[in-house]
Amino acid sequence: MESVWNEIVGALTNGAPDQLWLALLGLAATGTLIWFLQGRTWAYVYVALIPLLNWSFGKSAAIEINLTEVLGPYLGTATPIVFNPLTIATGMVFVLRDFVQREMGHKVLALMALAIAWSFYYSWPVIAIASATAFAISESVDWLIYTFTKYRLSTRILLSSAAASPIDTTVFLYGADLARQMNLGDPPGTMFNAANFVFFILGKMVGAVVVSAMIRAREKRGEVDPAAA
Repeated sequence: MESVWNEIVGALTNGAPDQLWLALLGLAATGTLIWFLQGRTWAYVYVALIPLLNWSFGKSAAIEINLTEVLGPYLGTATPIVFNPLTIATGMVFVLRDFVQREMGHKVLALMALAIAWSFYYSWPVIAIASATAFAISESVDWLIYTFTKYRLSTRILLSSAAASPIDTTVFLYGADLARQMNLGDPPGTMFNAANFVFFILGKMVGAVVVSAMIRAREKRGEVDPAAA
């Protein structure tokens, strides 16, 4: 039980157990603020997912997959090509943002700021900065398309994700690549390479396509208003 408790404390404090009460206080304040802003289930998942993903690109060596032997010859490089399986979950960030906006309107932008702030605590500063920059650009594109186009809801979810994903991927992978060079001594191109770019885009769009199809089916059954904000 003690080892389990230590793992929990380590996860909550990012390896700094002396900061447990400070971390718990911050998490409680964040949860209260989200509730005050009228965020509910989707909002909590959204705010938790962003720091988790940013943390994973610096701390999850155990689940990284080295694709150099498989893809290196085709890409003409001997540089290690690292793929993080949690990349697949990044697609849900954009989709979740759309659901959160339906839940609490434009206050979703405040939640994005909260998630980025926690990223500075749980991940390397360079990754957090890259994530913040990427989200500031890509989420703005995503928000504009989702908010101001006149397409039905299912189409807006798909288009906003398609427009935002390449921008977010480019900015974030460059930052993650730089962070690994600085903190782990990895060679340039470990994260910022063609293989990872493709995996990121595919991972992000899979979630958008699936959710868009589900919403489209509900629209046809009259369960969802296609013009919903």
